[in-house]
Amino acid sequence: MQEHHKQALMAHKRVRAVRYLRFALSSHKCSGMEKNMKFTKMQGCGNDYVYVDGNRERIPQEEKPALVRRLSDRHFGIGGDGVIFINPSDEADFEMEMYNADGTRAEMCGNGVRCVGKFVYDKRLTDRTDITVISAGSVKYLTLLVKEGKVDQVKVNMGAPVLKAALVPVVSENERVIDEPVRVQGRDYKMTCVSMGNPHAVVFMDGVDTLAIEEIGPFFENHERFPRRTNTEFVEVIDRNTVRMRVWERGTGETLACGTGACAVAVACVLNGLTEETVTVKLLGGDLTITWDREADLIYMTGPAETVFEGEIEDGRFTYN
Repeated sequence: MQEHHKQALMAHKRVRAVRYLRFALSSHKCSGMEKNMKFTKMQGCGNDYVYVDGNRERIPQEEKPALVRRLSDRHFGIGGDGVIFINPSDEADFEMEMYNADGTRAEMCGNGVRCVGKFVYDKRLTDRTDITVISAGSVKYLTLLVKEGKVDQVKVNMGAPVLKAALVPVVSENERVIDEPVRVQGRDYKMTCVSMGNPHAVVFMDGVDTLAIEEIGPFFENHERFPRRTNTEFVEVIDRNTVRMRVWERGTGETLACGTGACAVAVACVLNGLTEETVTVKLLGGDLTITWDREADLIYMTGPAETVFEGEIEDGRFTYN
């Protein structure tokens, strides 16, 4: 049943086998672009984004949300879960400026930051295999695992999980939200809330493969207890070392994977006594290995990063929705 969900999402994403594309999106010129814009489509466990070298492609900030919506469109654009601009930074080696598919800013994406590591190494923007990336003020530490001259896997120090309710943020009378009841669409659930730089509500259940996530996901995302909305992970525990997860991402919908969500799931599993501190999180798009070093209070995520294809937008022509 999980394979059915994966195939349906992959079909919707219209995965293409070409390595380089050149096209225009409409007849309306983006004022911030006077030449063709190069991009790279990348994915980590099926969590796919359009990546743009922000040092090379100078897009006015006010035009980015509309541009992101257009590029992310799977029918009239390139298609993706959002767009990530890779910029210079005075605080880290690189900045990850991330947008959801709906054009809203996002704080962090675990699968996305792994792909940033691959992007900068494979394109020779760095020759180091230990780098730092900052996103929304939070610095992540990446170890790039290279195979035949290209990054194959990336291990990320995702930092400490945030459990204080006010900082997740989630509305609660308790300081931390662990296995706390929440009522959504007339049904009672138990949730554990964690921030990994972005908010997550982790819900444990049986039968996650058959969950009608497209029906319940939006109501979790926009629930009144989440002032900044939330990502929601629906999780089934397989054994003490393995869990299966589906995710409804804030501003995007169901995706094949969510790296920060997998990290939040690992934390929630340990807090609820369900797994060991290292756990394999099985997502629709692949597996991630997550470790919570309790002594150091640090989360480590290891997983793949792949380039799907590269391309170019001709003449900077876009229609903004």
